[in-house]
Amino acid sequence: MINRWRLLSDVAIRSGICFDSDHWLHEPAGQYFEMELAVSMKAVRSSLRSGDRSGPRPAARRPKVPSTSRGRKAEPEKTSAIATPKSERSRDLILHSAAQLFRRQGFSATTLRQIAARAKIKAGSIYYHFDSKEQILDEVLDRGLRHVFETVKNSVERAGKVSHRRKIGLAIEAHLVALLETSDFTSANIRIYGQLPEQLKKPHRPLRRAYAEYWDQLFIDARRAGEIRADMEVVPLRMFVIGALNWTIEWFRLENRDAVLELARRTETLIFEGVNKP
Repeated sequence: MINRWRLLSDVAIRSGICFDSDHWLHEPAGQYFEMELAVSMKAVRSSLRSGDRSGPRPAARRPKVPSTSRGRKAEPEKTSAIATPKSERSRDLILHSAAQLFRRQGFSATTLRQIAARAKIKAGSIYYHFDSKEQILDEVLDRGLRHVFETVKNSVERAGKVSHRRKIGLAIEAHLVALLETSDFTSANIRIYGQLPEQLKKPHRPLRRAYAEYWDQLFIDARRAGEIRADMEVVPLRMFVIGALNWTIEWFRLENRDAVLELARRTETLIFEGVNKP
């Protein structure tokens, strides 16, 4: 008897919408098309945003980038853009500009001069913050990936003792929100990771594996509790679910909080109930 999930995995991989064991983000095949997401971030940030990076993190090498806060005394949190040091604002602008360009035209085709032009700074000023384009890439990849992982973990942990199905539903919801909240960074991950040489991929593999294993454990726990079928293969299931979620950045227009929550509910229903008539 043909294993339907193994067959589904094979089809998904051939279509280019999933990822192997080293990838938490799929690598779409074919020519990429552009779509601007109309994002109302005030509504999105009101739900499922973790807001800090002080909690436990998966073991992974962080890119070595200059820290503007190193060695300074802790200060009260300041949310005003005016209160943020100019150097930090400039650095963040460089990263956002780079992520947008990487997303649209790839890593190799993007130059430091183009990044500087988009950030509206002098090309030489980039070297105040980064040593190279590769270092900018490291930060872009890490930011998009880590934000999604932390948002999902925080959402599931805050739920406390709930059913495994509910945990998976919350993970789906948080993954979607985080993807759309940092769309340039996450889309850059999705689009260019497969095009990068091995030496640029390698530093990011541990965190990618950690995120894949986190989802695997959610499904394993649900299977042990009898909330999903005992014959369900976890890895193909995870590949299918995350691949489908990641592809939403190319077609879903996020207009308000209710829209993304409804998308998450539909996705959860599809995974658990399928398309069979009740």
